[in-house]
Amino acid sequence: MANPFRSIRLFYSETLQELKKSSWPDRKELRNMTLVTIFAMVLLALAIVMADFALYNLVQLFTELAIS
Repeated sequence: MANPFRSIRLFYSETLQELKKSSWPDRKELRNMTLVTIFAMVLLALAIVMADFALYNLVQLFTELAIS
């Protein structure tokens, strides 16, 4: 019967080897990428708020027309 821990150890050693090959951003690059991500999230949130507000008013209008 094969040792199950051998495959786990092999997986982690290969993962560490691949992580050492990758390039990591420096502090300035990380800050810039974080700011871009936050800016994109704010824009997406504003778009969702505007769409929600428009749909709410549209449903409200149709509801009032159906009741009258």
